[in-house]
Amino acid sequence: MTFDSFQLHTALQKSIALKKYTAATPIQEQSIPAILTGSDLLATAQTGTGKTASFLIPIFQKLVNQKINRSQLRALVLVPTRELAVQVEEEGRQLAQFLPLRFALVFGGVSTFHQIKQIKSGVDVVIATPGRLLDLIQQKVINLSALNTLVLDEADRMLDMGFSKDIHKILKYIPGDSQKLLFSATLPPEIQDIAKNLLYKPVHITIEKKPEQITIEQTVYYVSKDSKKALLRHVIKEQSMKNVLVFARTKHGADKIVRDLVKNGISAEAIHSNKSQNARLKALHNFKENATRVLVATDIASRGIDIQHLPYVINYEMPQSTETYTHRIGRTGRAGNLGIALSFCDPEEKKQLKNISKVHNGAIVVKTHPFHS
Repeated sequence: MTFDSFQLHTALQKSIALKKYTAATPIQEQSIPAILTGSDLLATAQTGTGKTASFLIPIFQKLVNQKINRSQLRALVLVPTRELAVQVEEEGRQLAQFLPLRFALVFGGVSTFHQIKQIKSGVDVVIATPGRLLDLIQQKVINLSALNTLVLDEADRMLDMGFSKDIHKILKYIPGDSQKLLFSATLPPEIQDIAKNLLYKPVHITIEKKPEQITIEQTVYYVSKDSKKALLRHVIKEQSMKNVLVFARTKHGADKIVRDLVKNGISAEAIHSNKSQNARLKALHNFKENATRVLVATDIASRGIDIQHLPYVINYEMPQSTETYTHRIGRTGRAGNLGIALSFCDPEEKKQLKNISKVHNGAIVVKTHPFHS
C-alpha cells in the first residue's frame, strides 16, 4: 500500500516523498486508517517497524484540518527516554516541515526555562517524558483539558523504568473524549490493565517483527577479561569499522572503554545515566553524523536510540539474558541491510552464551583472534 491511498494533505504527502517513504509498512497500513477514523488504538510493535510515522502522520493530518488554536495543546506524545523524545520530535519536524505546526520537547535533565517559554508561546504538539511533563502539569504550565490525541509510546519501557505512578497521575488529566493510542513492544499485565481502563473499544494491531537473525551475522570471540580492550581495538581497526555501538554492563565500564579507545586514536563517546542530558544528546548527535566512530552505551541508556543504518553492534560483555542479547543485536541489520554483531565472551560468561546459543539455533559463529588466553 502506498501513502497516496490514505488521501493525505498535499503538504504532508510532499514531506513523506522527501523522506523517500514509498510503501507503507504493516504497522502504518493498519494504524493510519484507524487513527484517521478517530478510533482508540492498542498496537504491539517494536522499534524499526515504522511505528513513529504510523502515529505522527495521521495526527498531523487531523491537526491540519482543524482550526489553529495554540492556546490549547492538541496532541501529546509520551515516551520513556529523553533520547527517544528527541528522535520523535526530529521525525515530526521532518514530516510536518510544510505544515503550520509547532512542537515542544519536554524532558528532565535540563532547565525548565526554555521549555516553559516555548509552551507559553503556543504549541500544537508536545513530546514529553513522564516526570517533567507531570511537573509542568502541576505547575499549571501545561493544560491538557482540550487535548485531542494522546500517544503512549513504548509503554512497557516506561513501566520498566519506574514511571508507573507518574503515568497513572498524568492519565487523570486526560479528557475522556480524547483519542488515545497505546504502543508497546510487549503486553504485560499492567499494560493490559492500563489499556482496559484508558482505551474505548480500541482497534487491536499486532505486528510480528521478522526475525532479525536473517540479516545479522553473529560472531563470538572467546577472550580473557584482560584482553577485551585489545581485542576491541583490533576488530575496529582490522575491519575498518565505523558507526560501532558497543554495549557495556556498567557506567564505569563504559567510561573505561571510551578512555582506552580515545587513547589509542579511535574516536569514542559514552552514553549513560551519569552523563548530563546535553552530553548524552551531543554524543548521540556526533555518532549519527559520523563525527564519532564508536558509541559505548549501557542497556538502560540505549533505550530509545533508534539508528536505522547501524552496521556494527559489539557486546563487550555477554548480556545476562537472551532477551537482552536479542534486543541489543536487533539494533543492526535493519531494513534488509546486513548487520554485524560481535560478542566477547570470557570464561565466566560461557553459561550466558550457552543459553543465548540455544535460542539462536547455532547462528552464532566462533572466530579466532590474536589475543587468545
